[in-house]
Amino acid sequence: MVSKRLSKEAGHRRKFLAIIDDTPECERAVAYASKRARSTSGVLVLLYVIEPDDFQHWLGVEKIMREEATATANAALDGHAAKVRENLGIEPELVVREGRPADEIHKLIEDDQDIAILVLAAGAGKEGPGPLVASIAGKGAAFPIPVTVVPQNLSDEDIDSLA
Repeated sequence: MVSKRLSKEAGHRRKFLAIIDDTPECERAVAYASKRARSTSGVLVLLYVIEPDDFQHWLGVEKIMREEATATANAALDGHAAKVRENLGIEPELVVREGRPADEIHKLIEDDQDIAILVLAAGAGKEGPGPLVASIAGKGAAFPIPVTVVPQNLSDEDIDSLA
C-alpha cells in the first residue's frame, strides 16, 4: 500500500517519474514524461538505479567499481537532463539509488509523495518490452501508482500529440 499522494495539495506539484537505464527505449519514456510534466505544470523526476550485483569483489575493487557506477549514473542523468532543459526549458530532479530497480522505484515512490505517475517505455525488439514493463504483469511486482507505458516506436511528433 502506498502512502497518500500529495500532488494535489497546496504547495505540491504532480511528479512524473522516468527511469534512466541503458535501454534504447528509455529516451522515449523521458520524452513523454518531460512533455507531460511541462504541459501539466508538473515536475520531471529522473531515476537511475545502480544494481549492486556488480560489486561482489574485494573491498578495494568494490569501492572503485561503485565509484565508476556512480559516475556512469550521474553522466547518464546529466545527459538526459541537459536535453530536457534545452528542448523544454524545465529542470528535472535527478535521483541515483543503489539496489534492485523495482525495489528502488517502490522506495522512491513511498519517499516522495508527489510522485503520481511512473512512465516506462516498452522496447520494440524481439527481446520483449524490457524488464520493468514485464514486471508490471508479474506477480507482486505491480507499482502502487498509475503506470504509463510508452511504445519505443513513437516519434517525437506522436509524443507531442499525446503528451
